[in-house]
Amino acid sequence: MRIVFLAHLFSTLFMTGVIWFAQTVHYPLLGRVSKEAFVGYERENTRRTGWVVIPVMAVELITALLLLWRQPEGLLLFYAWLNAVLLAVIWVSTFTLQGPYHQLLAEKFDPAVWRSLVKTNWIRTAAWTARGILLLFVLKEVWSK
Repeated sequence: MRIVFLAHLFSTLFMTGVIWFAQTVHYPLLGRVSKEAFVGYERENTRRTGWVVIPVMAVELITALLLLWRQPEGLLLFYAWLNAVLLAVIWVSTFTLQGPYHQLLAEKFDPAVWRSLVKTNWIRTAAWTARGILLLFVLKEVWSK
């Protein structure tokens, strides 16, 4: 199960980096794309981003479930559940907020929708950051057992 933990840690840290990049660089710059080019840009952006993040998010989800089912020595069940709850927050936020905002933006640029995307993405940024810190915190315990 230590290999599962390491795969989970890697996928989480990867996604933490991606979300910070999106939050501080990528999403703010969406507002600078011309209105004429925006829809095509947004559609291509979400398609290409999906190729990068969907496989990693799938690994993250599967390994989180495996860690709930059977924890490696050193990973307390409480931490496995806290990690899973934070991951659920990310998935719910993605499917109820950011995903729908991206769908709206793929039809036309709306400054209010774009601002909502940037603002609500802080939910995922905070949750992924908290998960990364949590998993790094327990890494020593898991690896030393």
